[in-house]
Amino acid sequence: MGIPVFLSHPRPNNEQQEKLVALVRGYFEERDLEPRTLGVSDYDTEVPLASIRRLMLECNGVLVLALRRYRVDKGAAVFATKKGFSKEKNISGSWLTSPWCHIEAGMGFQLGLPVLVFRESHVLADGVLERGVMASYMPEIALDTDVDQFMRSKEWKQLINKFETDVRELRKRKGIPSLLRATG
Repeated sequence: MGIPVFLSHPRPNNEQQEKLVALVRGYFEERDLEPRTLGVSDYDTEVPLASIRRLMLECNGVLVLALRRYRVDKGAAVFATKKGFSKEKNISGSWLTSPWCHIEAGMGFQLGLPVLVFRESHVLADGVLERGVMASYMPEIALDTDVDQFMRSKEWKQLINKFETDVRELRKRKGIPSLLRATG
């Protein structure tokens, strides 16, 4: 049994997304990390938020794949400004991910877990996907190219290695109460 890591992603809706999720799961398993996802590896009869929290408490990190879920064919987002006026932004052609990607990333952050979020290209950078909310750098995945190429990229390797180091360090600290208190 590997080190549990919560893997958050919407249900894949094309072959490239399915391949990415499978490659990430395989990568984790090769590295002695156990990907855990509610409704995929784990099932519960409780309400989803309670089930996710319980599962995350067993995990040592959260990796989010914010994949394309819903496309906005034609639309504009209207934002309120400090002066009370609205500012409009054209979001036609943008994609939204599942709200669960936002919820699960935020829950992991609140639990003090290492969180790494990858956003598929053209997914609206909103909520936890905005630069600076979860991290100053938000990696973007272009799945219209070869998924294997992304998994071999310097960007993937550096980010996943840092995440894995943080996951292993948290697991180690969880076993030593004085270290856990000192950093919590």
